[in-house]
Amino acid sequence: MKKILLSSVAFLGLTAGAMAADLPSRRAAPAPYVAVPVFTWTGFYVGVNAGYGFDVGTNANNPYAVSPAGPATLSAPLGGYTGTVFPGGNGNRDGFVGGGQIGYNYQIGNFVVGLEADIQYADLVSNRSGTTVLVPGVAGFFGATGNRQGVDWFGTVRGRVGYAWDRLLVFGTGGFAYGDGPDNCNSTFAAGRCVGNNDIRTGWAAGGGVEYAFTPNLTGKLEALYVNLDRNAASRYVGDFVAGGTATPVFVNGRGARDEEFVVVRAGLNYKFGTF
Repeated sequence: MKKILLSSVAFLGLTAGAMAADLPSRRAAPAPYVAVPVFTWTGFYVGVNAGYGFDVGTNANNPYAVSPAGPATLSAPLGGYTGTVFPGGNGNRDGFVGGGQIGYNYQIGNFVVGLEADIQYADLVSNRSGTTVLVPGVAGFFGATGNRQGVDWFGTVRGRVGYAWDRLLVFGTGGFAYGDGPDNCNSTFAAGRCVGNNDIRTGWAAGGGVEYAFTPNLTGKLEALYVNLDRNAASRYVGDFVAGGTATPVFVNGRGARDEEFVVVRAGLNYKFGTF
């Protein structure tokens, strides 16, 4: 009898264990693993910027002599005369600068290398005025210079090299620059008008700045850029020669001119394509 009871108890225990194994578990499922995203500067971007430009060139305002055989000569009909040109001073060339940029960054560890191109509107233009003295004096010559010079747009294509602390990037930049602007005359004297010699100038640019990623796609930057645009030696308007009721503009040829040099301080926003 005792053996029968022991066998029954053992059988019931095994049956209860098997039934308990078939019941659903009340333990919570483990949380899924989610990798922490790592920000990267790698990717294409486009953006806009705005700031202020400061003229840092040296004005060449000293008077200079003209003569038939000299390095600076007057154009016809006064090409055979000797005289002195007093160019006068430039006005303020500082002004607003704004435009857009496009580029690509590639991050290697903490280092970031890239290429950026931008195009800018620039209000960096001023008027120059002065007088011309001819020896001997010429009847009918009104000597009053009136050149309008400066830069009203420019662009750059630059390399960028920087070091990143996660979303903060400190960078240097430099490369090719080009631009254009008035280099002409304001001949409103008598009946004359004259045409200036605008031309696209080339040069170089260098600078640096900081950039911060507010989101995986939106970054903001502060940047300072020095730009030097070579200006070719060109003729300068010095006055009108009036004869028979007709005014003929007179230029001085062979006069070298300084480069256009200015510093731009600007802020910008970029949209970076791609995410983490």
